[in-house]
Amino acid sequence: MEKHIYDEKNGLGYTLYGDYYLPDLELPEDEEAHYGKYGMLRKTYLKEHRKAYYQMLIRQGKLNKHLNKVDREAHERMDILVAQMAEKQGVTELFKAEQPMLWVRKMNGIRTAAEEMVLTEIVYG
Repeated sequence: MEKHIYDEKNGLGYTLYGDYYLPDLELPEDEEAHYGKYGMLRKTYLKEHRKAYYQMLIRQGKLNKHLNKVDREAHERMDILVAQMAEKQGVTELFKAEQPMLWVRKMNGIRTAAEEMVLTEIVYG
């Protein structure tokens, strides 16, 4: 038996493993992973709750691209929301200089609220 064969009907090559010919399949190359917290959360969410979509991204070689995009969008949205919420609540640099502990408390609340919105809209959406 030949070690490698090629099927012209479907365009696939096959390699002999033991008594069976298995198709020579390769995953397409994906871009390099640069994602952080939000990308990892998205990956976990997809693995646990959207398994078919997760597998499709892997098979198409688009998982890292998707996770990088989600992470970038989440960070951008966090920056925008924190700035808008801080401005609306009057949490400024002057306020920070006058009452630093109260500024920290308010900024922590703002970041928590903004992150909850980002997780709902982007990561788990």
